Amino acid sequence: MDTATTQETHQRHLRSTDRLVVIGASLGGVTALPALLSGLPKDFPCPVLVVLHIDAHRSELPSLLNRQCAMPAAHAVDGEMLQSGRIYVAPPDQHMMVDGPVVVLARSAKEHHCRPAIDPLFRSAALSRGANVIGVVMTGMLSDGSFGLQAIKAAGGVALVQHPEDAVEPSMPRAALRTVDVDHCLPLNELAAKLTELVAAPRPLHPWAQRRQAEIEQAVFLRKGDPVENLATIAVPSRYVCPDCKGGLWSLKDVDPPRFRCHTGHAFGLETLEHSQSENTDDALWTATRGVQEKIMLMEEVVALYRRLGDHEQADKIERDLQIARQLLQTLQDVAAAMPGSVARF
Repeated sequence: MDTATTQETHQRHLRSTDRLVVIGASLGGVTALPALLSGLPKDFPCPVLVVLHIDAHRSELPSLLNRQCAMPAAHAVDGEMLQSGRIYVAPPDQHMMVDGPVVVLARSAKEHHCRPAIDPLFRSAALSRGANVIGVVMTGMLSDGSFGLQAIKAAGGVALVQHPEDAVEPSMPRAALRTVDVDHCLPLNELAAKLTELVAAPRPLHPWAQRRQAEIEQAVFLRKGDPVENLATIAVPSRYVCPDCKGGLWSLKDVDPPRFRCHTGHAFGLETLEHSQSENTDDALWTATRGVQEKIMLMEEVVALYRRLGDHEQADKIERDLQIARQLLQTLQDVAAAMPGSVARF
């Protein structure tokens, strides 16, 4: 098939499946996703793409969905054509995205410490389908999905959020509600009916003022072009270091709430970045604690050695240093124990 014929086929396919539902979930999603998707009919008139935070762990979600849902579910395959009435699940350790009528999988940099992450799917769906996208953020920790849902809404799509009080973990729904002018915030048992209603209603074309910024951000994420040059057009260097690769973080311009990217593609919201830095600080404190404990044990052995050799002057000197080390150890243990957690604040 020549290129022109291929493009024509893709265009016909895109017109026949122009509506798209994208759903993101994390903690609690293993039970929430089947509960939602089992409420959709077998002839649901568009594809449904689902990201559940599983990292590189084995995923049984498609099997679970096939036992409970009328629509068939499977892990997405890179390059496959999207079809209505099917559920596509992001495979372990791969981001799932949309490029026109096809699925794209990529082992790009993690976003919000996750791969697969929700924001890359939502962002790509907004870029490919504009106002024809319906995005749903469900139960989960921190804020993945919020910025992608923001892009869907900016492109004229519809934004849905599971009600925080109905979620196993309310952090992601709450973050989405803070970030996006959400169209519908509903309990789990009402989401399927709302999706069925929404996909039947046509959406008008909608101007997207910051589309170019989203395109550049997607290029940085997929490492297309020079990442530093791309970042320089949409961001400014920040004071922070990427928790994942230790490179410099850039602060994206003209976004609210603040977001950060490094030139390797890692991305964070302010909440995720603070959570990451808290974890790093906690790790550093306990590493320092371990180091001082080992130093104390070695110093005690050295003191014992000098006592046996009869060099009490040198032993007394090290004993004085040993008392300082023990005080330092107690201080480190007290500080580490008093460090506040991050997640509970959001």
